[in-house]
Amino acid sequence: MDLVLVNLIDGLVTGLLLFMLSAGLTLIFSMMGVLNFAHASFYMLGAYFAYQISIYLGFWMGLLIAPPLVGLLGAGVERYGLRRVHQYGHVPELIFTFGLALLIEEVVQFIWGRNAMPYMEPEILQFTAFSIAGNSIPAYKIFMIFTSVAIFIALLFVLTRTRVGMIIQAALSYPRTVEALGHNVPLVFMGVFGVGTALAGVAGVIAGPVLTTFPGMAVVLGSIVFVTIVIGGLGSLWGALVASLLIGWLTTFAKAYNIRMEDILTGVGFTKPEVIWDSMWQDLWSLTSPQIADILPYLLMVLILVFRPYGLFGKRDV
Repeated sequence: MDLVLVNLIDGLVTGLLLFMLSAGLTLIFSMMGVLNFAHASFYMLGAYFAYQISIYLGFWMGLLIAPPLVGLLGAGVERYGLRRVHQYGHVPELIFTFGLALLIEEVVQFIWGRNAMPYMEPEILQFTAFSIAGNSIPAYKIFMIFTSVAIFIALLFVLTRTRVGMIIQAALSYPRTVEALGHNVPLVFMGVFGVGTALAGVAGVIAGPVLTTFPGMAVVLGSIVFVTIVIGGLGSLWGALVASLLIGWLTTFAKAYNIRMEDILTGVGFTKPEVIWDSMWQDLWSLTSPQIADILPYLLMVLILVFRPYGLFGKRDV
C-alpha cells in the first residue's frame, strides 16, 4: 500500500508537469486551431531563461521573469510570423512551427552549448517533505503539484468566469461578431498565443531542475504533449488534465511493477505455445512492463483514436 501511495504521488507530479506543458498548447488550439510544433521549444526556452536569470537573481526571480519573457517571444512569433502564414492554411502553419522548433534548438545550442546546465531547485525546497515506508518525497515535488493545480484553477476561472474568458471563447466561434462589437480579435489571438507559450515557459522553469536542462529536452517531451491533447481531446482543458494524469500514472506504475507480458497475454486468454519458432514472438512473451512503459501512452492514443476519434473530452475531430 505504501508503494502504491509513492507511485500515486510520482505519477501525479509527472502528470501535472505534463499538464502545464499541454495546457498552453490546448489553449492555443482551442482559440486559433493551430497545432504548434514549436510548443516544446518554448518549454525549453523557459528552462534556459530561468537558469540564466537564476545565476544572478536566484530561482524565484527566474520563475517570475522567464515565463513572461517566453510569452512575449511567443506573442512576437504570432504577430510577425504565424499571422502572415495563417492565411495560407494549416499545412504552411505546421511547416512554419516545425521550422521554428529547429531554429530555437540551434539558437539554444549556439548560446548555451550542447552540455546540460547546472540548473538546481532553490535551497529553501531542498528537503524531504515527508516519507512513506522509507521513500522520501522531496518538498520540490509538492511545490510542483501545488503550482500545477493553481495554474489549472486560474485558467479555468479566467476562461469560464471572467469577461476576458467570454471574449476569448466568443472570438473562437464568432470572430466577426466579436470584432463588430469593438474587440480587437487579432490582438486577442496574439495574447492567447503569448499566454500559451508562457505556460510552456512555466513548465520549463519548474521542470528544468528535475528533468535536466539540456538542448534535447524539447525533443524528449515534444511528442508526448501531442499524445496528451489527442487523448484528452483537442481544445479541451479538462481533457488535457485528465489525459496528463492518465499518462503520468500509467507510465509510473508500469515502471514500478515488473509485470511480464506473458502474464498479461495469458490473463486475457492467449495460450503460450509449447514451442515458439519465431524470434519476434519470443521477444514479445519475454517483455516486462518497465520495458514498454514509454510506449503505453502511444498505445492508449491509438485505442482512443479507434473508439473515440475526438478524444475523451474533445469537440473537434482529430
